[in-house]
Amino acid sequence: MPIIGPHKGKILAEEIRKSKPKHVLEVGTLISYSAILMGKEMDSAAEIVTIEIHPDEAELAGQNIQRANIPPKITIITGDAKVVITTLRGPFDFVFIDAEKDEYFQYLKLVEDKLQRGTVVVADNAGIFADQMKDFLNYVRTLVNTRADISKLAATA
Repeated sequence: MPIIGPHKGKILAEEIRKSKPKHVLEVGTLISYSAILMGKEMDSAAEIVTIEIHPDEAELAGQNIQRANIPPKITIITGDAKVVITTLRGPFDFVFIDAEKDEYFQYLKLVEDKLQRGTVVVADNAGIFADQMKDFLNYVRTLVNTRADISKLAATA
């Protein structure tokens, strides 16, 4: 199953511990491994909104989240992230993207106006799938080099 796994999971958990987010957006829920991992590092005042396109996986994710009994409120939205993101209210102070690799740029552009100063954006598989996300990586590199309001963008292999 394509989850981030324990090594990258430690990196994600550390980013959550450092940034102490209150409103997280996750694009790509799958079975909720990452949402649970992040949620274990968050308090009960926090919220995670996670988007999963496949109804069966979203249902399984919901069951896993219930069993995990973690502090933050987690809302699973079933649908195409490119549509769902436009309906969401921000601001988000942490974004984790782990979905269709060739759509990362679209996800980021759609959520960009819902981010606050200092938001952390983590994109999984940016190394191994760099060829599929050239537009995303080029955009992020430009942002990092030209905008002072982006405090951190992390990419994991």
